[in-house]
Amino acid sequence: MIGVQQATLELCYTVTMDPDQHIWRMWANRLHKWGLANWTASFLEAAGPLTLIAAQVLYVVQPLVYRALPEQHWQALTEMLEDTVKAQGFAALLREENLT
Repeated sequence: MIGVQQATLELCYTVTMDPDQHIWRMWANRLHKWGLANWTASFLEAAGPLTLIAAQVLYVVQPLVYRALPEQHWQALTEMLEDTVKAQGFAALLREENLT
């Protein structure tokens, strides 16, 4: 029983304490400012497996446009697109009204 509780605690920690959370907040603030937050959230929620293809496309074009984003942002973006839980988490963050 202790092992199950520990595993549950570890899972909750990794989902809620994502190391890319600060990058996501920066993106969310920009998308809200540009009026694209709801559109982006809808895309992430509806695209499902297509986000995996989008991540692969980003891996291909990254060497051509690597200066557009810092390396950490590229990595956070592709990881988020490859992981449906992270993509849904970012979509939920975009749906928040007040970001700080």
